[in-house]
Amino acid sequence: MKKLPAKSRWGGALLALVFSAAACASGGAVSPEEYYSLGVAYMDLGKYDEAEKWFERAEAFDKTRNAARYNLGRVAFETGRYAEAAEIFESLLRRDPSNVTTLKAAAYASIRNGDMEKALAHYEKILSLVPPDADDGYNYALVLLATGKADEAETEILKYSFALLENPDLLLLYARVQRAQGKVEAVDTYASYLADHNDPLVRYEYALSLEKAELYARALEQYDDILSSASGDPGTSLSRLDVRFARSRLLLIADSQSDEGLTGLRALLDEGYKAEDKFNALLEDSLITTSQKESIQTMIRSRSERPAESSAEESVEERSEHDVERSAESTNE
Repeated sequence: MKKLPAKSRWGGALLALVFSAAACASGGAVSPEEYYSLGVAYMDLGKYDEAEKWFERAEAFDKTRNAARYNLGRVAFETGRYAEAAEIFESLLRRDPSNVTTLKAAAYASIRNGDMEKALAHYEKILSLVPPDADDGYNYALVLLATGKADEAETEILKYSFALLENPDLLLLYARVQRAQGKVEAVDTYASYLADHNDPLVRYEYALSLEKAELYARALEQYDDILSSASGDPGTSLSRLDVRFARSRLLLIADSQSDEGLTGLRALLDEGYKAEDKFNALLEDSLITTSQKESIQTMIRSRSERPAESSAEESVEERSEHDVERSAESTNE
């Protein structure tokens, strides 16, 4: 998703503008345009606190009110105050509901604020006002997927099929849209993306798609690749324990005669892996045999009856962190 559209851009004279305007501000009356220009200059320098101060002054004047308020929304967005940014843009849209620049800004802010329905409404309005481009199509499809409309998201993406090979973000979104619909084609789309990008989370999604397509050996290769290629967690939203659980679950399904899957689950429980929902899902999974389910229930029961042990309750990540600390202490001694 691109950054918020700016109302204007400034060249290499930013610092000169800042200091000349500041001098003007301290020596006499300043016009609304100068307040606004100083805000833009600070905004482009990334000095958001200063920019906000000058935009607030410019907002007090009719001549610069709307432009200054728009940029106050940009400041709020860039500093992570997404709810505030969304409200500012919504207030501007109440005055000018067909302003495409503000509609795009409001849509971006709504996405970051988690209001996908509002973002969806804004993108539908945008696409009714201007000829769509690949960026707008990408964001619209992203929101459609987030609101459970994967089939419509795919229709939107395919309008820009020419950009799929050139835009990795669009290609990845296409893979996720296909996977959300349970389409086996997701396997090839994920493979195309991963040919040029090594993202553990995406590789995990690829493994799940392979597993769904019953390509178990290839799925196992992907899980093993994730676990062998990273020393820490493979991604911010994906732990190594989750990957190990997925690998063990796959082994239960792919080779029900082997104990390797059950052994993997038992090791996770012994290490304090707490994922009750995942284990419950295994007990409801029609692909898991009755014998395996009985073994899993026995493991869970045994684990719950075992006396609490701090070493067993520690997660792999916590232990690794403690090992690093102990190593550092040893080095300092």
